[in-house]
Amino acid sequence: MPTTKASDPEMTATIALVDDDRNILTSVSIALQTEGFVTRVYSDGETALKALTDNPPDLAVFDIKMPRMDGLELLRRFREKSQVPVIFLTSKDDELDEALGLAMGADDYIAKPFSQRLLIARIRAILRRTELTQSPGTETAEEAAGPLDRGRLSMDPARHRTLWGGEPVTLTVTEFMILETLAQRPGIVKTRNQLMDAAYQDDIYVDDRTIDSHIKRLRRKFRQVDPAFDAIETLYGAGYRFSEE
Repeated sequence: MPTTKASDPEMTATIALVDDDRNILTSVSIALQTEGFVTRVYSDGETALKALTDNPPDLAVFDIKMPRMDGLELLRRFREKSQVPVIFLTSKDDELDEALGLAMGADDYIAKPFSQRLLIARIRAILRRTELTQSPGTETAEEAAGPLDRGRLSMDPARHRTLWGGEPVTLTVTEFMILETLAQRPGIVKTRNQLMDAAYQDDIYVDDRTIDSHIKRLRRKFRQVDPAFDAIETLYGAGYRFSEE
């Protein structure tokens, strides 16, 4: 489908919506345009995959339950080419799909039926984090402090780059923010709420399962580089901590 341009020419962020429900596509697209975004809408995963790969948006919103190619398969194949942030739309009871989606590289999920205000708030929060970690023209406090080195871990916020023992580890924006929060103070336990505050600002509610899923995905990615990776420790009933040893 053709791109629908936002009314505000200063807003350049493009949001791709992929859902087989035309009513959701229409209503969410209109809501985003009202907020000044550019929207591109697709009614099935197969059509969306080629379009998103050829011309990536700034952020994508995928429904999980779709014919021809569901959102999980779309994400798996999209992640082979791009690290564009992705938010999943799920049914209330799809806990397994939510966890699997996060494990495969989604940045967040929202259960249907959902508030358009909440979706827009999460889109803005993720885009803001993306800009802070990837914009070469803006010096943030993280950039001024330089790379973060903790044992075998090296993180460069200015370039959104992570190395483990010299080997690159590709992280989403949300994963990067969570890991950076842990690594800034090795040995100090961070509660789930503290990690939520670091990764999800603007008073957006995120439940414990989301943080746990991100931690599991972080471990999985590092173990692909180093099978013995155990630097992220779980303190049951307390939270997580990073160990340099």
